Amino acid sequence: MPRITVRVPTPLRSFAGGRPEVAVEAETVEAAVRGLVDAHPALRRHLLMADGHLRSFVSVYVNDADIRTLQRDATPLREGDVVSIVPAIAGGAPADAVPGATRPSPAGPAAERFSSAELRRYSRHLLLPEVGVEGQRRLRRAKVLLVGTGGLGAPAALYLAAAGVGTLGLVDFDRVELSNLQRQVLYGTEDVGRPKLEAAAARLRSLNPGTTIVPFEGRLDATNALEVLRPYDLVVDGTDNFPTRYLVNDASVLLGKPNVYGSIYRFEGQVSVFDARRGPCYRCLYPEPPPPELVPSCAEAGVLGVLPGVVGALQATEAIKLLVGFGEPLVGRLLLYDAATMRFRELRLEKNPECVLCSPKATQHGLIDYPAFCGVAPSVDDGKVPEVSPEELRGLLASEDPPLLVDVREPEEWAISQIAGSLAIPKAQLPDRVGELTSARSVVVYCRSGGRSSEAVRTLLELGFSNVRNLRGGINAWAERVDRSLPTY
Repeated sequence: MPRITVRVPTPLRSFAGGRPEVAVEAETVEAAVRGLVDAHPALRRHLLMADGHLRSFVSVYVNDADIRTLQRDATPLREGDVVSIVPAIAGGAPADAVPGATRPSPAGPAAERFSSAELRRYSRHLLLPEVGVEGQRRLRRAKVLLVGTGGLGAPAALYLAAAGVGTLGLVDFDRVELSNLQRQVLYGTEDVGRPKLEAAAARLRSLNPGTTIVPFEGRLDATNALEVLRPYDLVVDGTDNFPTRYLVNDASVLLGKPNVYGSIYRFEGQVSVFDARRGPCYRCLYPEPPPPELVPSCAEAGVLGVLPGVVGALQATEAIKLLVGFGEPLVGRLLLYDAATMRFRELRLEKNPECVLCSPKATQHGLIDYPAFCGVAPSVDDGKVPEVSPEELRGLLASEDPPLLVDVREPEEWAISQIAGSLAIPKAQLPDRVGELTSARSVVVYCRSGGRSSEAVRTLLELGFSNVRNLRGGINAWAERVDRSLPTY
Protein backbone atom coordinates (compact mmCIF):
# COMPACT_ATOMS: atom_id res chain seq x y z
CA MET A 1 0.00 0.00 0.00
CA PRO A 2 1.55 3.38 -1.01
CA ARG A 3 2.39 5.74 1.85
CA ILE A 4 0.99 9.21 1.13
CA THR A 5 1.41 12.61 2.76
CA VAL A 6 -1.79 14.65 3.12
CA ARG A 7 -1.24 18.37 3.67
CA VAL A 8 -3.82 19.95 5.96
CA PRO A 9 -4.60 23.65 5.28
CA THR A 10 -4.33 26.20 8.06
CA PRO A 11 -8.13 26.67 8.51
CA LEU A 12 -8.52 22.97 9.26
CA ARG A 13 -5.42 22.22 11.31
CA SER A 14 -7.17 22.77 14.63
CA PHE A 15 -9.33 19.74 13.73
CA ALA A 16 -6.20 17.66 13.01
CA GLY A 17 -4.39 18.24 16.27
CA GLY A 18 -2.58 21.26 14.82
CA ARG A 19 -0.64 19.07 12.38
CA PRO A 20 0.22 20.53 8.95
CA GLU A 21 0.73 17.06 7.44
CA VAL A 22 -0.67 13.60 8.11
CA ALA A 23 0.81 10.37 6.72
CA VAL A 24 -1.69 7.76 5.47
CA GLU A 25 -1.62 4.60 3.40
CA ALA A 26 -3.87 4.89 0.34
CA GLU A 27 -4.13 3.88 -3.31
CA THR A 28 -6.54 6.66 -4.39
CA VAL A 29 -7.34 10.26 -3.50
CA GLU A 30 -10.62 9.13 -1.94
CA ALA A 31 -8.80 6.62 0.23
CA ALA A 32 -6.25 9.23 1.28
CA VAL A 33 -8.96 11.66 2.37
CA ARG A 34 -10.83 8.87 4.18
CA GLY A 35 -7.60 7.92 5.94
CA LEU A 36 -7.20 11.53 7.07
CA VAL A 37 -10.79 11.67 8.30
CA ASP A 38 -10.50 8.33 10.08
CA ALA A 39 -7.43 9.65 11.92
CA HIS A 40 -9.13 12.97 12.73
CA PRO A 41 -12.95 12.55 12.71
CA ALA A 42 -13.57 16.25 13.39
CA LEU A 43 -12.53 16.91 9.77
CA ARG A 44 -15.40 14.85 8.34
CA ARG A 45 -18.04 17.57 8.07
CA HIS A 46 -15.52 20.00 6.62
CA LEU A 47 -14.35 17.68 3.85
CA LEU A 48 -17.07 15.14 3.09
CA MET A 49 -20.72 15.28 2.14
CA ALA A 50 -23.29 12.92 3.62
CA ASP A 51 -22.67 10.44 0.81
CA GLY A 52 -18.95 10.37 1.60
CA HIS A 53 -17.77 12.31 -1.46
CA LEU A 54 -15.59 15.42 -1.24
CA ARG A 55 -17.44 18.68 -0.82
CA SER A 56 -17.55 20.93 -3.90
CA PHE A 57 -15.77 23.80 -2.14
CA VAL A 58 -12.74 21.60 -1.41
CA SER A 59 -10.09 21.37 -4.13
CA VAL A 60 -7.55 18.56 -4.18
CA TYR A 61 -4.06 18.64 -5.66
CA VAL A 62 -1.73 15.70 -6.17
CA ASN A 63 1.92 16.80 -6.31
CA ASP A 64 0.71 20.35 -7.08
CA ALA A 65 -1.47 19.21 -10.00
CA ASP A 66 -5.17 20.09 -9.71
CA ILE A 67 -7.52 17.10 -9.74
CA ARG A 68 -10.78 18.48 -11.13
CA THR A 69 -12.36 15.64 -13.07
CA LEU A 70 -15.52 13.89 -11.96
CA GLN A 71 -13.33 10.90 -11.17
CA ARG A 72 -11.03 12.78 -8.81
CA ASP A 73 -11.90 10.53 -5.88
CA ALA A 74 -10.59 7.55 -7.85
CA THR A 75 -7.36 9.22 -8.98
CA PRO A 76 -4.59 6.68 -8.31
CA LEU A 77 -1.68 7.49 -6.01
CA ARG A 78 1.89 6.27 -5.86
CA GLU A 79 4.41 5.92 -3.06
CA GLY A 80 5.57 9.33 -1.88
CA ASP A 81 2.78 11.35 -3.49
CA VAL A 82 1.61 14.49 -1.71
CA VAL A 83 -2.10 15.26 -1.56
CA SER A 84 -2.93 18.90 -0.76
CA ILE A 85 -6.39 19.88 0.43
CA VAL A 86 -7.33 23.46 -0.47
CA PRO A 87 -10.74 24.63 0.82
CA ALA A 88 -12.34 27.93 -0.14
CA ILE A 89 -11.69 30.66 2.43
CA ALA A 90 -13.24 34.12 2.70
CA GLY A 91 -10.67 35.94 4.79
CA GLY A 92 -11.79 34.97 8.27
CA ALA A 93 -14.86 34.91 10.46
CA PRO A 94 -15.86 36.13 13.90
CA ALA A 95 -14.46 33.97 16.68
CA ASP A 96 -17.94 32.87 17.71
CA ALA A 97 -18.45 31.37 14.24
CA VAL A 98 -15.24 29.33 14.21
CA PRO A 99 -15.52 25.94 15.93
CA GLY A 100 -12.99 25.65 18.73
CA ALA A 101 -12.02 29.33 18.69
CA THR A 102 -12.46 31.51 21.74
CA ARG A 103 -12.25 35.23 22.24
CA PRO A 104 -9.29 36.40 24.30
CA SER A 105 -10.28 37.39 27.79
CA PRO A 106 -8.81 40.52 29.36
CA ALA A 107 -8.60 38.62 32.62
CA GLY A 108 -5.37 37.07 33.83
CA PRO A 109 -1.95 38.51 34.67
CA ALA A 110 -0.67 38.48 31.07
CA ALA A 111 -3.73 40.15 29.59
CA GLU A 112 -3.79 42.78 32.36
CA ARG A 113 -0.73 44.28 30.76
CA PHE A 114 -2.81 45.29 27.72
CA SER A 115 -5.35 48.09 27.77
CA SER A 116 -8.83 47.46 26.38
CA ALA A 117 -7.86 49.51 23.32
CA GLU A 118 -4.78 47.35 22.78
CA LEU A 119 -6.83 44.18 23.09
CA ARG A 120 -9.11 45.47 20.33
CA ARG A 121 -6.19 46.64 18.19
CA TYR A 122 -4.41 43.27 18.32
CA SER A 123 -7.49 41.05 18.58
CA ARG A 124 -6.79 39.22 15.31
CA HIS A 125 -3.32 38.32 16.59
CA LEU A 126 -4.67 37.27 19.96
CA LEU A 127 -7.06 34.85 18.25
CA LEU A 128 -4.15 32.97 16.70
CA PRO A 129 -2.92 30.17 18.97
CA GLU A 130 0.57 30.65 17.49
CA VAL A 131 0.61 34.27 18.72
CA GLY A 132 -1.94 34.82 21.48
CA VAL A 133 -1.40 37.12 24.43
CA GLU A 134 2.13 35.92 25.15
CA GLY A 135 3.20 36.33 21.52
CA GLN A 136 1.81 39.85 21.44
CA ARG A 137 3.73 40.62 24.61
CA ARG A 138 6.91 39.44 22.88
CA LEU A 139 6.22 41.77 19.99
CA ARG A 140 5.71 44.66 22.37
CA ARG A 141 9.03 43.92 24.09
CA ALA A 142 10.84 43.54 20.77
CA LYS A 143 13.30 45.98 19.22
CA VAL A 144 13.75 45.88 15.45
CA LEU A 145 16.18 47.95 13.40
CA LEU A 146 15.20 48.81 9.82
CA VAL A 147 18.20 49.80 7.73
CA GLY A 148 16.64 51.81 4.92
CA THR A 149 13.10 53.21 4.76
CA GLY A 150 12.75 53.07 0.98
CA GLY A 151 11.10 50.48 -1.23
CA LEU A 152 11.65 47.54 1.15
CA GLY A 153 11.76 49.40 4.44
CA ALA A 154 8.52 51.29 3.82
CA PRO A 155 6.13 48.28 3.76
CA ALA A 156 8.18 46.42 6.36
CA ALA A 157 7.98 49.39 8.73
CA LEU A 158 4.23 49.76 8.27
CA TYR A 159 3.51 46.11 9.01
CA LEU A 160 5.91 45.87 11.95
CA ALA A 161 4.43 48.97 13.57
CA ALA A 162 0.90 47.74 12.88
CA ALA A 163 1.79 44.36 14.41
CA GLY A 164 2.75 46.03 17.67
CA VAL A 165 6.55 45.83 17.66
CA GLY A 166 7.53 47.89 20.69
CA THR A 167 10.56 49.71 19.28
CA LEU A 168 11.42 50.39 15.65
CA GLY A 169 14.81 51.88 14.85
CA LEU A 170 15.04 53.59 11.47
CA VAL A 171 18.25 54.28 9.55
CA ASP A 172 18.11 56.58 6.52
CA PHE A 173 19.53 59.90 5.37
CA ASP A 174 17.58 60.62 2.15
CA ARG A 175 14.74 62.98 1.44
CA VAL A 176 11.45 61.96 -0.14
CA GLU A 177 11.45 62.39 -3.92
CA LEU A 178 8.44 62.35 -6.20
CA SER A 179 9.81 59.25 -7.95
CA ASN A 180 9.73 57.40 -4.60
CA LEU A 181 5.95 57.51 -4.39
CA GLN A 182 5.48 54.87 -7.09
CA ARG A 183 6.53 52.22 -4.56
CA GLN A 184 7.45 53.70 -1.15
CA VAL A 185 3.98 53.55 0.40
CA LEU A 186 5.13 55.01 3.70
CA TYR A 187 5.07 58.51 2.16
CA GLY A 188 2.56 60.84 0.52
CA THR A 189 2.76 63.66 -1.98
CA GLU A 190 2.89 66.18 0.85
CA ASP A 191 6.13 64.57 2.05
CA VAL A 192 8.13 65.32 -1.10
CA GLY A 193 11.30 67.18 -0.07
CA ARG A 194 10.92 66.15 3.56
CA PRO A 195 13.58 64.01 5.29
CA LYS A 196 12.49 60.39 5.10
CA LEU A 197 13.12 59.78 8.78
CA GLU A 198 10.88 62.67 9.75
CA ALA A 199 8.06 61.64 7.41
CA ALA A 200 8.37 57.95 8.31
CA ALA A 201 8.33 58.59 12.04
CA ALA A 202 5.18 60.73 11.76
CA ARG A 203 3.35 58.13 9.67
CA LEU A 204 4.32 55.21 11.91
CA ARG A 205 3.41 57.03 15.12
CA SER A 206 0.04 57.84 13.59
CA LEU A 207 -0.45 54.20 12.62
CA ASN A 208 0.42 52.91 16.09
CA PRO A 209 1.17 55.33 18.94
CA GLY A 210 2.25 52.33 21.03
CA THR A 211 5.35 51.79 18.91
CA THR A 212 8.42 53.80 19.88
CA ILE A 213 10.24 55.16 16.82
CA VAL A 214 13.99 55.69 17.17
CA PRO A 215 15.45 57.52 14.14
CA PHE A 216 19.15 57.36 13.36
CA GLU A 217 20.17 60.32 11.22
CA GLY A 218 23.26 59.79 9.15
CA ARG A 219 25.03 57.06 7.28
CA LEU A 220 25.63 53.65 8.79
CA ASP A 221 29.29 52.77 8.44
CA ALA A 222 32.04 50.68 9.97
CA THR A 223 32.65 53.26 12.70
CA ASN A 224 29.12 53.18 14.14
CA ALA A 225 27.35 50.02 12.92
CA LEU A 226 28.08 47.84 15.96
CA GLU A 227 26.92 50.54 18.34
CA VAL A 228 23.75 51.22 16.33
CA LEU A 229 22.77 47.54 15.93
CA ARG A 230 23.64 46.36 19.45
CA PRO A 231 20.39 47.35 21.27
CA TYR A 232 18.13 45.55 18.77
CA ASP A 233 16.85 41.98 18.66
CA LEU A 234 17.08 41.65 14.90
CA VAL A 235 17.82 43.69 11.78
CA VAL A 236 15.70 44.10 8.66
CA ASP A 237 17.92 44.80 5.65
CA GLY A 238 16.18 47.30 3.37
CA THR A 239 19.38 48.57 1.78
CA ASP A 240 19.89 49.30 -1.90
CA ASN A 241 23.67 49.12 -2.18
CA PHE A 242 26.31 46.47 -1.60
CA PRO A 243 28.60 48.31 0.84
CA THR A 244 25.77 48.78 3.34
CA ARG A 245 24.43 45.26 2.73
CA TYR A 246 27.78 43.64 3.59
CA LEU A 247 28.17 46.01 6.53
CA VAL A 248 24.74 45.01 7.92
CA ASN A 249 25.52 41.33 7.46
CA ASP A 250 28.93 41.51 9.11
CA ALA A 251 27.73 43.57 12.06
CA SER A 252 24.80 41.16 12.56
CA VAL A 253 27.14 38.16 12.54
CA LEU A 254 29.57 39.76 14.97
CA LEU A 255 26.72 40.68 17.33
CA GLY A 256 24.91 37.33 16.96
CA LYS A 257 21.68 38.83 15.60
CA PRO A 258 19.34 37.58 12.85
CA ASN A 259 19.44 39.57 9.62
CA VAL A 260 16.19 39.53 7.61
CA TYR A 261 17.39 40.04 4.06
CA GLY A 262 15.51 41.30 1.03
CA SER A 263 16.53 42.59 -2.38
CA ILE A 264 14.73 43.62 -5.57
CA TYR A 265 15.55 44.10 -9.23
CA ARG A 266 13.02 45.07 -11.90
CA PHE A 267 10.46 42.24 -11.51
CA GLU A 268 12.37 39.88 -9.22
CA GLY A 269 12.97 39.71 -5.48
CA GLN A 270 14.89 37.64 -2.95
CA VAL A 271 14.16 37.01 0.74
CA SER A 272 16.06 35.04 3.39
CA VAL A 273 17.00 35.08 7.05
CA PHE A 274 20.72 35.06 7.73
CA ASP A 275 21.52 33.91 11.24
CA ALA A 276 25.09 32.64 11.53
CA ARG A 277 24.33 31.01 14.90
CA ARG A 278 22.24 28.34 13.17
CA GLY A 279 22.74 28.77 9.43
CA PRO A 280 24.58 30.66 6.71
CA CYS A 281 25.24 34.38 6.54
CA TYR A 282 25.03 36.63 3.49
CA ARG A 283 28.72 36.07 2.77
CA CYS A 284 28.07 32.31 2.57
CA LEU A 285 25.71 33.05 -0.32
CA TYR A 286 27.76 35.81 -1.95
CA PRO A 287 31.39 35.83 -0.72
CA GLU A 288 32.15 38.88 -2.87
CA PRO A 289 30.02 41.58 -4.49
CA PRO A 290 29.74 42.02 -8.25
CA PRO A 291 31.60 44.91 -9.90
CA PRO A 292 29.56 48.13 -9.50
CA GLU A 293 29.12 48.57 -13.25
CA LEU A 294 27.36 45.20 -13.60
CA VAL A 295 24.50 45.81 -11.17
CA PRO A 296 22.42 48.92 -11.90
CA SER A 297 20.28 50.46 -9.19
CA CYS A 298 16.52 50.87 -9.32
CA ALA A 299 17.09 54.45 -10.49
CA GLU A 300 18.97 53.04 -13.46
CA ALA A 301 17.11 49.80 -14.21
CA GLY A 302 13.61 50.55 -12.91
CA VAL A 303 11.45 48.44 -10.62
CA LEU A 304 7.80 47.36 -10.67
CA GLY A 305 6.18 49.44 -7.96
CA VAL A 306 4.41 46.60 -6.15
CA LEU A 307 7.49 44.34 -6.09
CA PRO A 308 9.13 45.91 -3.01
CA GLY A 309 5.72 45.84 -1.32
CA VAL A 310 5.59 42.06 -1.66
CA VAL A 311 9.23 41.54 -0.65
CA GLY A 312 9.07 44.02 2.23
CA ALA A 313 5.91 42.36 3.54
CA LEU A 314 7.67 38.98 3.39
CA GLN A 315 10.55 40.46 5.41
CA ALA A 316 8.10 41.76 7.99
CA THR A 317 6.52 38.30 8.14
CA GLU A 318 9.87 36.66 8.83
CA ALA A 319 10.70 39.24 11.50
CA ILE A 320 7.38 38.66 13.29
CA LYS A 321 7.85 34.89 13.18
CA LEU A 322 11.31 35.20 14.70
CA LEU A 323 10.14 37.56 17.43
CA VAL A 324 7.07 35.55 18.41
CA GLY A 325 8.70 32.16 17.92
CA PHE A 326 6.34 30.30 15.59
CA GLY A 327 6.55 28.79 12.13
CA GLU A 328 9.65 27.94 10.14
CA PRO A 329 11.91 30.92 9.39
CA LEU A 330 13.83 31.22 6.14
CA VAL A 331 17.12 30.27 7.78
CA GLY A 332 19.09 28.24 5.26
CA ARG A 333 16.55 28.97 2.54
CA LEU A 334 16.48 31.58 -0.22
CA LEU A 335 13.02 32.54 -1.49
CA LEU A 336 12.92 33.83 -5.07
CA TYR A 337 9.91 35.76 -6.34
CA ASP A 338 9.21 36.60 -9.98
CA ALA A 339 6.37 39.09 -10.29
CA ALA A 340 6.30 38.82 -14.09
CA THR A 341 5.35 35.13 -13.96
CA MET A 342 3.90 35.21 -10.41
CA ARG A 343 6.09 32.32 -9.30
CA PHE A 344 7.92 31.59 -6.08
CA ARG A 345 10.93 29.28 -5.92
CA GLU A 346 12.90 28.13 -2.91
CA LEU A 347 16.59 27.21 -2.86
CA ARG A 348 18.48 25.58 -0.03
CA LEU A 349 21.44 27.48 1.40
CA GLU A 350 24.33 25.80 3.17
CA LYS A 351 26.79 27.33 5.57
CA ASN A 352 30.07 27.87 3.76
CA PRO A 353 32.81 25.98 5.65
CA GLU A 354 35.30 28.47 4.19
CA CYS A 355 33.33 31.64 5.01
CA VAL A 356 35.73 34.38 6.05
CA LEU A 357 33.27 35.66 8.65
CA CYS A 358 31.09 32.91 10.17
CA SER A 359 33.01 29.63 9.66
CA PRO A 360 35.53 28.03 12.02
CA LYS A 361 38.15 29.18 9.53
CA ALA A 362 37.06 32.83 9.71
CA THR A 363 39.79 35.34 8.97
CA GLN A 364 37.69 38.49 9.42
CA HIS A 365 36.91 39.34 13.02
CA GLY A 366 35.75 42.93 12.72
CA LEU A 367 34.26 45.46 10.33
CA ILE A 368 36.20 46.56 7.27
CA ASP A 369 36.25 49.31 4.64
CA TYR A 370 33.06 48.33 2.80
CA PRO A 371 33.14 50.87 -0.05
CA ALA A 372 36.64 49.65 -0.89
CA PHE A 373 35.57 46.00 -0.58
CA CYS A 374 32.70 46.64 -3.01
CA GLY A 375 34.85 48.59 -5.44
CA VAL A 376 33.20 51.95 -4.92
CA ALA A 377 35.88 53.65 -2.82
CA PRO A 378 36.83 57.20 -3.79
CA SER A 379 40.00 57.49 -5.81
CA VAL A 380 43.03 59.46 -4.72
CA ASP A 381 41.44 62.64 -6.11
CA ASP A 382 38.47 62.21 -3.73
CA GLY A 383 36.31 60.79 -6.50
CA LYS A 384 36.22 64.04 -8.49
CA VAL A 385 36.07 63.95 -12.27
CA PRO A 386 36.16 66.86 -14.71
CA GLU A 387 32.68 68.38 -14.86
CA VAL A 388 30.71 70.96 -16.77
CA SER A 389 27.57 72.72 -15.54
CA PRO A 390 24.39 72.81 -17.64
CA GLU A 391 24.93 76.51 -18.33
CA GLU A 392 28.52 75.92 -19.41
CA LEU A 393 27.45 73.09 -21.69
CA ARG A 394 24.86 75.34 -23.35
CA GLY A 395 27.65 77.75 -24.25
CA LEU A 396 29.91 74.97 -25.52
CA LEU A 397 27.18 73.56 -27.75
CA ALA A 398 26.69 77.01 -29.31
CA SER A 399 30.43 77.38 -30.06
CA GLU A 400 32.19 76.66 -33.35
CA ASP A 401 33.68 73.43 -31.95
CA PRO A 402 30.94 71.80 -29.84
CA PRO A 403 31.72 68.66 -27.82
CA LEU A 404 30.35 65.25 -28.63
CA LEU A 405 27.50 64.44 -26.25
CA VAL A 406 27.37 60.83 -25.02
CA ASP A 407 24.21 59.61 -23.30
CA VAL A 408 25.05 56.56 -21.15
CA ARG A 409 21.50 55.84 -19.99
CA GLU A 410 19.37 52.82 -20.94
CA PRO A 411 17.05 52.80 -23.99
CA GLU A 412 13.95 53.08 -21.79
CA GLU A 413 15.34 56.35 -20.44
CA TRP A 414 16.17 57.75 -23.87
CA ALA A 415 12.48 57.43 -24.71
CA ILE A 416 11.66 59.81 -21.82
CA SER A 417 14.06 62.62 -22.72
CA GLN A 418 17.31 63.32 -24.53
CA ILE A 419 19.56 66.21 -25.47
CA ALA A 420 19.48 66.77 -29.22
CA GLY A 421 22.47 65.41 -31.11
CA SER A 422 23.55 62.95 -28.40
CA LEU A 423 25.21 59.63 -29.14
CA ALA A 424 23.44 56.89 -27.16
CA ILE A 425 25.80 54.31 -25.63
CA PRO A 426 24.59 52.53 -22.46
CA LYS A 427 27.28 52.63 -19.78
CA ALA A 428 27.77 48.85 -19.82
CA GLN A 429 28.56 49.00 -23.56
CA LEU A 430 31.00 51.89 -23.35
CA PRO A 431 34.28 49.88 -23.11
CA ASP A 432 33.34 47.98 -26.29
CA ARG A 433 32.27 51.08 -28.24
CA VAL A 434 35.00 53.60 -27.44
CA GLY A 435 35.98 53.49 -31.10
CA GLU A 436 32.92 55.63 -31.83
CA LEU A 437 34.44 58.45 -29.78
CA THR A 438 38.02 58.57 -31.05
CA SER A 439 37.34 61.25 -33.69
CA ALA A 440 35.87 63.69 -31.16
CA ARG A 441 38.11 66.49 -29.90
CA SER A 442 36.11 66.77 -26.69
CA VAL A 443 33.40 64.68 -25.06
CA VAL A 444 30.68 65.47 -22.50
CA VAL A 445 28.97 62.48 -20.91
CA TYR A 446 25.58 62.59 -19.21
CA CYS A 447 23.02 60.32 -17.55
CA ARG A 448 19.94 60.96 -15.44
CA SER A 449 21.54 62.78 -12.52
CA GLY A 450 25.30 62.51 -12.96
CA GLY A 451 26.26 59.33 -11.12
CA ARG A 452 26.60 56.84 -13.95
CA SER A 453 28.11 59.41 -16.28
CA SER A 454 30.75 60.22 -13.65
CA GLU A 455 31.77 56.56 -13.64
CA ALA A 456 31.76 56.57 -17.45
CA VAL A 457 34.07 59.60 -17.51
CA ARG A 458 36.45 57.81 -15.17
CA THR A 459 36.41 54.81 -17.51
CA LEU A 460 37.24 56.99 -20.50
CA LEU A 461 40.06 58.71 -18.61
CA GLU A 462 41.54 55.32 -17.75
CA LEU A 463 41.31 54.39 -21.44
CA GLY A 464 43.40 57.41 -22.41
CA PHE A 465 40.84 60.09 -23.24
CA SER A 466 41.91 63.48 -21.95
CA ASN A 467 39.27 66.05 -22.92
CA VAL A 468 36.22 64.37 -21.42
CA ARG A 469 33.84 65.83 -18.85
CA ASN A 470 30.72 64.92 -16.91
CA LEU A 471 27.48 66.92 -17.08
CA ARG A 472 26.92 67.89 -13.46
CA GLY A 473 23.41 66.88 -12.35
CA GLY A 474 22.71 64.99 -15.57
CA ILE A 475 19.85 65.55 -17.96
CA ASN A 476 17.52 66.37 -15.06
CA ALA A 477 19.66 69.41 -14.21
CA TRP A 478 19.77 70.34 -17.91
CA ALA A 479 15.97 70.17 -18.05
CA GLU A 480 15.54 72.27 -14.91
CA ARG A 481 18.11 74.97 -15.75
CA VAL A 482 18.44 75.09 -19.55
CA ASP A 483 15.67 73.32 -21.47
CA ARG A 484 12.43 73.30 -19.52
CA SER A 485 10.61 71.58 -22.36
CA LEU A 486 12.28 68.31 -21.31
CA PRO A 487 10.62 66.24 -18.57
CA THR A 488 12.50 65.14 -15.45
CA TYR A 489 12.11 61.68 -13.95
